[in-house]
Amino acid sequence: MDESVSMALLVVLESMTPAERVAFVLHDVFRFTFAEVAEIVGRSPVACRQLASSARKRIRDSRQIAVPSEEHAAVVRSFKNAWSEGDIGGLIKLLDPNVTAVTDGGGLVSAALEPLYGPEEVARFFIGAFGRQPGLHIEEQVVNGEAGLVATSEGKIVAVISVNVSSGMVDHIWAVRNPEKLAAWE
Repeated sequence: MDESVSMALLVVLESMTPAERVAFVLHDVFRFTFAEVAEIVGRSPVACRQLASSARKRIRDSRQIAVPSEEHAAVVRSFKNAWSEGDIGGLIKLLDPNVTAVTDGGGLVSAALEPLYGPEEVARFFIGAFGRQPGLHIEEQVVNGEAGLVATSEGKIVAVISVNVSSGMVDHIWAVRNPEKLAAWE
């Protein structure tokens, strides 16, 4: 549960602008006054209040009605099948028009340095990653309390992938490739 909440918070924080993140964290988490936040970020207290309000709205908006676990698992399974078969068209059809993918290599293994946006960019990245990793095996496992994917190569875990599903489509992917973080999965 703790991992699930942490992942959800990270995803929401990523959707905020840097200014929203700072105003929200300083005010709502660390209880700085808006005057103190304004002094730190170089904006007016009114502007900081608006930034925090906007950040809270993003959090409220992110609390989508969860899809049933069977639907989530079915979309993850379809994603896995399309990905492992190299079916870029099938993969694109499963991705929300506003899909975002974030990869974490921790500077230790290859990963996208910036978030990936849009179905074509995300699909091409995953298909390319599969092609560059001979013998890659993808299996469905529970990740952060929901159906997700674990990729192995030569019996070693090389990625753990958490997928968010909304309206029958994948709208966010978080792929951890950092070997230090994957050690817990071994």
